[in-house]
Amino acid sequence: MQSVYLLMQKPIVTALLAYGMSGKLFHAPFINFHQGFNFKGVFEHNNKRVQADYSGVKSYDTLQEVLDDKDIELVIVNTPSNLHVDHTRRALLAGKHVLVEKPFAPTVEEAKDLFELGRKVNRKIMVYQNRRFSSDFEVTKDIINSGKLGEIIEMHLRYDRYRAEIGPKAFKENPFPASGVVYDLAAHLLDQVICLLGRPDSYRKVTGIYRDHSKVDDYGHIYLSYPGKKNVFITTSLLVADPLPGIIIHGSKGSFIKSFCDSQEDQLIAGMKPGDSDFGKEDDGKEGRLTIVNSNGEKRTELIASVRGKYIDLFEAVYQNIRNDVDFPVKEEEVLIQLEILESKAD
Repeated sequence: MQSVYLLMQKPIVTALLAYGMSGKLFHAPFINFHQGFNFKGVFEHNNKRVQADYSGVKSYDTLQEVLDDKDIELVIVNTPSNLHVDHTRRALLAGKHVLVEKPFAPTVEEAKDLFELGRKVNRKIMVYQNRRFSSDFEVTKDIINSGKLGEIIEMHLRYDRYRAEIGPKAFKENPFPASGVVYDLAAHLLDQVICLLGRPDSYRKVTGIYRDHSKVDDYGHIYLSYPGKKNVFITTSLLVADPLPGIIIHGSKGSFIKSFCDSQEDQLIAGMKPGDSDFGKEDDGKEGRLTIVNSNGEKRTELIASVRGKYIDLFEAVYQNIRNDVDFPVKEEEVLIQLEILESKAD
Protein backbone atom coordinates (compact mmCIF):
# COMPACT_ATOMS: atom_id res chain seq x y z
CA MET A 1 0.00 0.00 0.00
CA GLN A 2 2.66 2.48 1.03
CA SER A 3 4.71 1.92 -2.14
CA VAL A 4 1.67 2.80 -4.27
CA TYR A 5 1.08 6.00 -2.34
CA LEU A 6 4.73 7.01 -2.70
CA LEU A 7 4.23 7.16 -6.47
CA MET A 8 1.58 9.85 -6.13
CA GLN A 9 2.38 13.44 -6.92
CA LYS A 10 1.08 16.73 -5.58
CA PRO A 11 -0.46 15.78 -2.24
CA ILE A 12 -3.83 17.33 -1.45
CA VAL A 13 -3.39 20.03 1.19
CA THR A 14 -6.04 19.22 3.78
CA ALA A 15 -7.59 20.74 6.90
CA LEU A 16 -10.00 19.36 9.49
CA LEU A 17 -12.73 21.49 11.02
CA ALA A 18 -12.58 19.77 14.42
CA TYR A 19 -10.26 17.62 16.50
CA GLY A 20 -12.64 15.74 18.76
CA MET A 21 -13.09 11.99 18.55
CA SER A 22 -13.82 11.90 14.82
CA GLY A 23 -10.90 14.13 13.91
CA LYS A 24 -8.46 12.39 16.21
CA LEU A 25 -9.47 8.82 15.30
CA PHE A 26 -11.19 8.70 11.92
CA HIS A 27 -9.46 11.39 9.91
CA ALA A 28 -6.09 12.63 11.16
CA PRO A 29 -4.32 9.23 11.27
CA PHE A 30 -5.31 8.50 7.68
CA ILE A 31 -4.55 11.83 6.04
CA ASN A 32 -1.26 11.83 7.93
CA PHE A 33 -0.43 8.30 6.71
CA HIS A 34 -1.64 8.47 3.11
CA GLN A 35 1.03 10.26 1.12
CA GLY A 36 -1.56 11.63 -1.27
CA PHE A 37 -2.42 14.17 1.44
CA ASN A 38 -0.61 17.00 3.19
CA PHE A 39 -2.18 17.36 6.64
CA LYS A 40 -1.81 21.11 7.10
CA GLY A 41 -4.18 22.18 9.86
CA VAL A 42 -7.19 21.93 12.14
CA PHE A 43 -9.74 24.50 13.22
CA GLU A 44 -9.67 24.40 17.02
CA HIS A 45 -11.93 27.02 18.51
CA ASN A 46 -11.10 26.38 22.15
CA ASN A 47 -8.93 23.46 23.21
CA LYS A 48 -5.68 23.23 21.25
CA ARG A 49 -4.89 19.54 20.99
CA VAL A 50 -3.69 18.63 17.54
CA GLN A 51 -0.07 19.70 17.95
CA ALA A 52 0.40 17.26 20.83
CA ASP A 53 -0.16 14.49 18.28
CA TYR A 54 1.12 16.18 15.10
CA SER A 55 3.69 18.83 15.93
CA GLY A 56 3.90 20.25 12.42
CA VAL A 57 0.16 20.72 11.95
CA LYS A 58 -1.25 24.22 12.29
CA SER A 59 -4.09 25.07 14.69
CA TYR A 60 -6.43 27.71 13.23
CA ASP A 61 -8.35 29.96 15.62
CA THR A 62 -11.33 30.54 13.32
CA LEU A 63 -13.10 28.80 10.49
CA GLN A 64 -12.51 31.82 8.30
CA GLU A 65 -8.74 31.41 8.72
CA VAL A 66 -9.04 27.92 7.28
CA LEU A 67 -11.15 29.11 4.36
CA ASP A 68 -8.81 32.04 3.66
CA ASP A 69 -5.75 29.78 3.45
CA LYS A 70 -5.17 29.53 -0.29
CA ASP A 71 -2.97 26.45 0.07
CA ILE A 72 -5.81 24.32 1.43
CA GLU A 73 -7.61 22.33 -1.26
CA LEU A 74 -9.70 19.94 0.84
CA VAL A 75 -11.73 20.70 3.95
CA ILE A 76 -13.05 17.82 6.03
CA VAL A 77 -16.34 18.89 7.61
CA ASN A 78 -16.44 16.90 10.85
CA THR A 79 -18.16 19.50 12.98
CA PRO A 80 -21.49 18.82 14.79
CA SER A 81 -24.11 17.54 12.36
CA ASN A 82 -26.34 20.60 12.68
CA LEU A 83 -23.47 22.69 11.22
CA HIS A 84 -22.68 20.48 8.23
CA VAL A 85 -24.79 22.39 5.72
CA ASP A 86 -23.45 25.82 6.67
CA HIS A 87 -19.82 24.71 6.86
CA THR A 88 -20.02 22.77 3.59
CA ARG A 89 -21.56 25.74 1.80
CA ARG A 90 -18.92 28.13 3.14
CA ALA A 91 -16.10 25.78 2.16
CA LEU A 92 -17.42 25.36 -1.37
CA LEU A 93 -17.82 29.12 -1.81
CA ALA A 94 -14.22 29.49 -0.64
CA GLY A 95 -13.10 27.20 -3.45
CA LYS A 96 -12.43 24.08 -1.40
CA HIS A 97 -13.30 20.47 -2.09
CA VAL A 98 -15.18 18.94 0.85
CA LEU A 99 -15.42 15.59 2.58
CA VAL A 100 -18.48 15.73 4.84
CA GLU A 101 -19.28 13.36 7.67
CA LYS A 102 -22.70 11.78 7.80
CA PRO A 103 -25.39 12.92 8.06
CA PHE A 104 -24.55 15.09 5.07
CA ALA A 105 -27.61 17.27 5.64
CA PRO A 106 -30.91 17.09 7.53
CA THR A 107 -33.03 17.12 4.38
CA VAL A 108 -32.99 16.13 0.73
CA GLU A 109 -33.65 19.74 -0.30
CA GLU A 110 -30.56 21.02 1.53
CA ALA A 111 -28.45 18.19 0.12
CA LYS A 112 -29.55 18.92 -3.43
CA ASP A 113 -28.70 22.59 -2.97
CA LEU A 114 -25.19 21.68 -1.82
CA PHE A 115 -24.58 19.23 -4.66
CA GLU A 116 -25.76 21.84 -7.14
CA LEU A 117 -23.48 24.45 -5.56
CA GLY A 118 -20.56 22.03 -5.86
CA ARG A 119 -21.21 21.70 -9.59
CA LYS A 120 -21.57 25.44 -9.95
CA VAL A 121 -18.19 26.19 -8.34
CA ASN A 122 -16.56 23.08 -9.86
CA ARG A 123 -15.61 21.51 -6.55
CA LYS A 124 -16.00 17.95 -5.31
CA ILE A 125 -18.44 16.98 -2.56
CA MET A 126 -17.85 13.59 -0.93
CA VAL A 127 -19.82 12.08 1.94
CA TYR A 128 -17.83 10.16 4.54
CA GLN A 129 -19.38 6.72 5.12
CA ASN A 130 -16.58 4.76 6.76
CA ARG A 131 -18.77 1.76 7.61
CA ARG A 132 -18.62 0.77 3.94
CA PHE A 133 -14.96 -0.05 4.62
CA SER A 134 -15.43 -2.13 7.77
CA SER A 135 -14.51 -5.81 7.98
CA ASP A 136 -18.03 -7.00 8.82
CA PHE A 137 -19.59 -5.23 5.85
CA GLU A 138 -16.87 -6.41 3.47
CA VAL A 139 -17.43 -10.07 4.34
CA THR A 140 -21.22 -9.58 4.16
CA LYS A 141 -20.91 -8.18 0.64
CA ASP A 142 -18.76 -11.14 -0.35
CA ILE A 143 -21.29 -13.65 1.01
CA ILE A 144 -24.22 -11.98 -0.74
CA ASN A 145 -22.37 -11.61 -4.03
CA SER A 146 -21.21 -15.23 -3.94
CA GLY A 147 -24.79 -16.43 -4.37
CA LYS A 148 -24.32 -19.08 -1.65
CA LEU A 149 -27.45 -17.90 0.17
CA GLY A 150 -29.61 -18.12 -2.95
CA GLU A 151 -32.37 -15.54 -3.19
CA ILE A 152 -32.24 -13.15 -0.24
CA ILE A 153 -35.48 -13.27 1.77
CA GLU A 154 -34.66 -11.14 4.80
CA MET A 155 -31.77 -9.14 6.15
CA HIS A 156 -31.50 -7.77 9.70
CA LEU A 157 -28.93 -5.11 10.54
CA ARG A 158 -28.52 -3.73 14.07
CA TYR A 159 -26.36 -1.01 15.63
CA ASP A 160 -26.91 -1.08 19.39
CA ARG A 161 -25.37 0.51 22.45
CA TYR A 162 -26.28 0.91 26.09
CA ARG A 163 -26.21 4.61 26.96
CA ALA A 164 -28.97 5.22 29.50
CA GLU A 165 -27.49 8.55 30.55
CA ILE A 166 -27.91 11.72 28.51
CA GLY A 167 -24.61 12.34 26.76
CA PRO A 168 -22.54 15.54 26.97
CA LYS A 169 -22.71 16.38 23.26
CA ALA A 170 -25.47 18.96 22.93
CA PHE A 171 -25.85 18.55 19.17
CA LYS A 172 -26.70 14.87 19.66
CA GLU A 173 -29.00 15.25 22.67
CA ASN A 174 -31.04 18.32 21.72
CA PRO A 175 -33.65 18.52 18.97
CA PHE A 176 -31.41 20.20 16.41
CA PRO A 177 -31.74 19.25 12.74
CA ALA A 178 -30.34 15.74 12.09
CA SER A 179 -30.14 14.85 15.79
CA GLY A 180 -31.19 11.56 17.36
CA VAL A 181 -30.02 7.98 17.05
CA VAL A 182 -31.61 7.35 13.65
CA TYR A 183 -29.58 10.08 11.94
CA ASP A 184 -26.54 9.14 14.03
CA LEU A 185 -26.36 5.33 13.95
CA ALA A 186 -29.09 3.98 11.66
CA ALA A 187 -27.63 6.17 8.92
CA HIS A 188 -24.62 3.83 8.75
CA LEU A 189 -26.78 0.77 8.24
CA LEU A 190 -29.08 2.50 5.80
CA ASP A 191 -26.09 3.53 3.68
CA GLN A 192 -24.87 -0.08 3.63
CA VAL A 193 -28.25 -1.36 2.47
CA ILE A 194 -28.54 1.30 -0.25
CA CYS A 195 -24.99 0.47 -1.36
CA LEU A 196 -25.99 -3.20 -1.72
CA LEU A 197 -29.57 -2.97 -2.99
CA GLY A 198 -30.26 0.58 -4.15
CA ARG A 199 -33.60 2.34 -3.71
CA PRO A 200 -36.28 0.31 -1.93
CA ASP A 201 -39.77 -0.11 -3.34
CA SER A 202 -41.19 1.10 -0.03
CA TYR A 203 -40.13 1.83 3.52
CA ARG A 204 -41.56 2.46 6.97
CA LYS A 205 -39.84 4.17 9.90
CA VAL A 206 -40.57 3.92 13.62
CA THR A 207 -38.80 5.97 16.27
CA GLY A 208 -39.12 6.22 20.02
CA ILE A 209 -37.80 7.99 23.13
CA TYR A 210 -37.17 5.71 26.11
CA ARG A 211 -34.34 7.19 28.20
CA ASP A 212 -35.28 9.40 31.11
CA HIS A 213 -35.17 13.09 30.13
CA SER A 214 -34.21 12.37 26.53
CA LYS A 215 -35.21 15.06 24.01
CA VAL A 216 -34.35 13.07 20.88
CA ASP A 217 -35.11 9.61 19.56
CA ASP A 218 -32.97 6.90 21.16
CA TYR A 219 -34.64 4.00 19.34
CA GLY A 220 -35.30 3.54 15.66
CA HIS A 221 -36.51 0.85 13.30
CA ILE A 222 -36.70 1.04 9.52
CA TYR A 223 -38.33 -1.61 7.34
CA LEU A 224 -37.44 -1.60 3.64
CA SER A 225 -39.09 -3.69 0.94
CA TYR A 226 -37.06 -4.50 -2.19
CA PRO A 227 -37.82 -6.13 -5.55
CA GLY A 228 -37.92 -9.93 -5.43
CA LYS A 229 -39.71 -9.78 -2.08
CA LYS A 230 -36.52 -8.96 -0.19
CA ASN A 231 -37.19 -7.66 3.32
CA VAL A 232 -34.65 -5.52 5.18
CA PHE A 233 -34.95 -4.59 8.85
CA ILE A 234 -32.70 -1.91 10.36
CA THR A 235 -32.77 -1.41 14.12
CA THR A 236 -30.76 0.83 16.43
CA SER A 237 -31.12 1.57 20.12
CA LEU A 238 -29.27 3.18 23.00
CA LEU A 239 -30.82 0.80 25.53
CA VAL A 240 -29.56 -2.65 24.57
CA ALA A 241 -27.62 -4.29 27.39
CA ASP A 242 -26.99 -7.57 25.57
CA PRO A 243 -26.70 -6.92 21.83
CA LEU A 244 -27.93 -9.45 19.29
CA PRO A 245 -25.83 -10.30 16.23
CA GLY A 246 -25.61 -7.18 14.09
CA ILE A 247 -25.92 -8.96 10.74
CA ILE A 248 -28.42 -11.72 10.03
CA ILE A 249 -29.28 -12.76 6.48
CA HIS A 250 -31.64 -15.57 5.46
CA GLY A 251 -31.87 -16.75 1.87
CA SER A 252 -33.47 -19.57 -0.05
CA LYS A 253 -30.35 -21.74 0.34
CA GLY A 254 -28.95 -20.74 3.70
CA SER A 255 -28.22 -18.20 6.41
CA PHE A 256 -25.35 -15.96 7.44
CA ILE A 257 -24.97 -14.57 10.96
CA LYS A 258 -22.24 -12.12 11.97
CA SER A 259 -21.57 -9.85 14.90
CA PHE A 260 -21.58 -6.13 14.11
CA CYS A 261 -17.91 -5.45 14.64
CA ASP A 262 -14.82 -3.89 13.17
CA SER A 263 -11.46 -3.65 14.89
CA GLN A 264 -10.28 -0.36 13.42
CA GLU A 265 -11.92 2.02 15.91
CA ASP A 266 -10.69 0.06 18.94
CA GLN A 267 -7.22 -0.19 17.44
CA LEU A 268 -7.09 3.55 16.83
CA ILE A 269 -8.21 4.24 20.41
CA ALA A 270 -5.42 1.93 21.61
CA GLY A 271 -2.88 3.94 19.62
CA MET A 272 -2.40 1.66 16.62
CA LYS A 273 -1.70 3.40 13.31
CA PRO A 274 -3.07 2.65 9.82
CA GLY A 275 0.34 1.45 8.62
CA ASP A 276 0.79 -1.12 11.41
CA SER A 277 0.87 -4.73 10.25
CA ASP A 278 -2.20 -5.86 12.21
CA PHE A 279 -4.29 -2.76 11.62
CA GLY A 280 -7.80 -3.64 10.42
CA LYS A 281 -7.41 -7.33 11.22
CA GLU A 282 -10.45 -8.73 12.98
CA ASP A 283 -10.02 -10.49 16.33
CA ASP A 284 -10.25 -14.27 16.47
CA GLY A 285 -13.68 -15.47 17.52
CA LYS A 286 -15.54 -12.82 15.51
CA GLU A 287 -16.01 -15.01 12.45
CA GLY A 288 -19.37 -15.13 10.72
CA ARG A 289 -21.42 -18.35 10.63
CA LEU A 290 -22.57 -19.53 7.22
CA THR A 291 -25.12 -22.36 7.12
CA ILE A 292 -26.02 -23.88 3.76
CA VAL A 293 -28.65 -26.53 2.99
CA ASN A 294 -27.92 -28.62 -0.12
CA SER A 295 -30.39 -30.19 -2.54
CA ASN A 296 -30.59 -33.31 -0.36
CA GLY A 297 -31.64 -31.29 2.65
CA GLU A 298 -28.25 -31.72 4.33
CA LYS A 299 -27.07 -28.78 6.42
CA ARG A 300 -23.46 -27.64 6.52
CA THR A 301 -22.11 -24.84 8.72
CA GLU A 302 -18.74 -23.13 8.43
CA LEU A 303 -17.05 -20.15 10.04
CA ILE A 304 -16.18 -17.29 7.69
CA ALA A 305 -13.34 -14.99 8.70
CA SER A 306 -13.67 -11.35 7.73
CA VAL A 307 -11.37 -9.62 5.35
CA ARG A 308 -9.28 -6.81 6.77
CA GLY A 309 -11.13 -3.54 7.41
CA LYS A 310 -9.66 -0.65 5.42
CA TYR A 311 -10.82 2.85 6.26
CA ILE A 312 -7.73 3.98 4.35
CA ASP A 313 -9.49 2.95 1.12
CA LEU A 314 -12.01 5.74 1.69
CA PHE A 315 -9.19 8.28 1.66
CA GLU A 316 -7.68 6.66 -1.41
CA ALA A 317 -11.09 7.18 -3.07
CA VAL A 318 -11.04 10.85 -1.99
CA TYR A 319 -7.59 11.26 -3.54
CA GLN A 320 -8.61 9.60 -6.80
CA ASN A 321 -11.81 11.63 -7.02
CA ILE A 322 -10.00 14.95 -6.63
CA ARG A 323 -6.83 14.23 -8.58
CA ASN A 324 -8.05 11.86 -11.30
CA ASP A 325 -11.82 12.46 -11.39
CA VAL A 326 -12.52 8.83 -10.48
CA ASP A 327 -16.09 8.40 -9.22
CA PHE A 328 -16.40 8.47 -5.44
CA PRO A 329 -18.04 5.25 -4.14
CA VAL A 330 -20.73 7.05 -2.12
CA LYS A 331 -22.83 8.42 -4.97
CA GLU A 332 -25.03 11.50 -4.90
CA GLU A 333 -28.18 9.53 -5.64
CA GLU A 334 -27.41 7.15 -2.77
CA VAL A 335 -27.03 10.07 -0.37
CA LEU A 336 -30.37 11.50 -1.49
CA ILE A 337 -32.15 8.16 -1.06
CA GLN A 338 -30.71 7.85 2.44
CA LEU A 339 -31.82 11.35 3.45
CA GLU A 340 -35.28 10.84 1.97
CA ILE A 341 -35.75 7.90 4.34
CA LEU A 342 -34.08 9.56 7.34
CA GLU A 343 -36.23 12.67 7.12
CA SER A 344 -39.48 10.81 6.41
CA LYS A 345 -42.21 10.99 8.99
CA ALA A 346 -42.15 8.17 11.52
CA ASP A 347 -45.24 6.04 12.15
